[in-house]
Amino acid sequence: MSADTRPATADAPTANPPKRWMASMALAALAVNVGFFGPIQILLARQAEIVSAGSKESVLALVAGVGALCSMLANPLWGALSDRTTGRWGMRLPWVLGGALTGAGGLLLLATADSLAGMVLGWSVVQIALNAEFAALAAAIPDQVPVAGRGAAGGWFGLAQTVGVLIGTGLAVGGGDATGGSVFGGYAACAVFVVLATIPFVVLRRDVRLPSERRAPWDAKEFARGFWPRGFGSDFGWAWLTRFLMNLGNAIALLYLLYYLKDGIQVADPEGGVLVLTAIYATTLLSTVVVAGVWSDRLGRRRVFVLGSGVVMAVSSVLMVAWPTWAGAVVAAAVLGLGFGTYTSVDFALVTQVLPAATDRGKDLGVINIANTLPQVLSPVVAAPIVANLGGYTALYLVSAAIGLLGAVLVYRIKGVR
Repeated sequence: MSADTRPATADAPTANPPKRWMASMALAALAVNVGFFGPIQILLARQAEIVSAGSKESVLALVAGVGALCSMLANPLWGALSDRTTGRWGMRLPWVLGGALTGAGGLLLLATADSLAGMVLGWSVVQIALNAEFAALAAAIPDQVPVAGRGAAGGWFGLAQTVGVLIGTGLAVGGGDATGGSVFGGYAACAVFVVLATIPFVVLRRDVRLPSERRAPWDAKEFARGFWPRGFGSDFGWAWLTRFLMNLGNAIALLYLLYYLKDGIQVADPEGGVLVLTAIYATTLLSTVVVAGVWSDRLGRRRVFVLGSGVVMAVSSVLMVAWPTWAGAVVAAAVLGLGFGTYTSVDFALVTQVLPAATDRGKDLGVINIANTLPQVLSPVVAAPIVANLGGYTALYLVSAAIGLLGAVLVYRIKGVR
């Protein structure tokens, strides 16, 4: 199929894309999330322990923080470049394909790392590359999907993240087991999946083509100013802050999940425990992520869903404090899935409705994505001293609940979306 020639500056499409496009988009998003979460859930923590068992928490925090910083900078840059990409392949597809191939190479590089410096380098390459694919896929949704269908599209995009966590964790564990407990097998399995799952979206070749005469000139100063989300008095700014706080609360809780199971409640098989909790979380999320998006589309309301999901997610963190056992962790994982499924689909749809300009969709969605990645940079800074000196895991999960709930409440500062 040739690239769609609809002008890239159109305010919004009026007809839904074919179902095969939606399916291939979700599969490519799944590829990105396997590349992200296989390492985050299992492999980086295991590798940090191999590199320095006595300071594994600090090693993991540094690697995760540097990688998240790379992601924070790369996503808006790739988005802005895709906004200006001309050629017969369209605006987004070159970045999807290039990001997948380079990201897979970064995973293999990371698999060979045997030092802190090697881990930082490898994870930075993965983050920079896969964010090219992620930014292009996110921008493709408002390119292709009408406003009234974006809750459902956001649901499928969010579903890809959740299933990506599950598959990435499974590949990390299974690949390691298949190679005698090494991290190489886990990284290699994730790398292969990233490439294979991206192919259908690229082969379909449905994309917006930007004529060269319509390409906006590159303005480095304007791009740099765009990292600040247009002032927190705007709907775009409040949407950014809401997402930032809810993701910060979530990141604080999840960063040390493996260590919480191992050292906090002393689960006999903590790595297997992470896989079980991820499966439970994914199962309950599946029950809400698409349904909530479709329901939100039909009602024409977004904010109440975001608020409700924030309350549910806060309850999950409180359960980790009030019931610090394996059974409590299982229930908390199930509750978190219900809340995060609703949040993921509806918040994405909400964000696409407050973007400042159709011509800068990729860049502005990249700026919004900073609200996903900056918490990964800050969460080690916040979480490490809490666990070490300020109340341990009890305080950690209470702080997580409070921050996320604040973000959910602030969604009502957005006035242009119901």
